[in-house]
Amino acid sequence: MNDGRYRKNIQAGLEVDIVLKKDQRTGNTTRGIVKDLLTNSQFHPHGIKVRLTDGQVGRVQTIVN
Repeated sequence: MNDGRYRKNIQAGLEVDIVLKKDQRTGNTTRGIVKDLLTNSQFHPHGIKVRLTDGQVGRVQTIVN
């Protein structure tokens, strides 16, 4: 359910953990609220790319419940 690889699980306003481009090697995550979905496909193996309300862009790792 909280799988960030499927677009259907993510919408604006959700709290998520994302991996920023600069953190891809370390896997450090950043928590924030989704503002925009940037990936158009329904599935992405590394996570759907989103923009947070603070402007940061990264791929969703987990959806915070």
